[in-house]
Amino acid sequence: MIVSKTDLKGRITYANDVFLRLAKFPRSQVIGAPHSLIRHPDMPRCVFKMLWDTIQTKKELFAYIVNMARDGDHYWVFAHVTPTFDANRNILGFHSNRRKPDKAQLEKIIPMYAELLAEENRHDSRKDGMLRGHDMLMNMLKGKGLDYDEFVFSL
Repeated sequence: MIVSKTDLKGRITYANDVFLRLAKFPRSQVIGAPHSLIRHPDMPRCVFKMLWDTIQTKKELFAYIVNMARDGDHYWVFAHVTPTFDANRNILGFHSNRRKPDKAQLEKIIPMYAELLAEENRHDSRKDGMLRGHDMLMNMLKGKGLDYDEFVFSL
């Protein structure tokens, strides 16, 4: 199980040994760094928008993510991201547990993410691309009659 924790801005405050081994980073270069340190360029930004939109409303999210190790290698994970709360239910940060996804699930996710990324890259502005990709993702899910969590668990 890969585990990391971040502060409210997405800076890593904790990373377990499995995270460090897969990401191929020493702890000293991870703690305090933005979690986007391991963001793979093939990962649609709109999925991260959905993730952040969800966890900032005090909800959890399950998502497929492709990460990039320090040496450029990549690895797919099935992530469960949750807010961390204080005693008054104020968000203190975020916690993510990740595991290796099933290959059959990835065979469905990879082409979908490629479509989303292509839509994002069609636009001159990164922000516009992310927003158009997000619209595309929401329309895909609406067409299936599912939210993202329902979709990923239906695979």
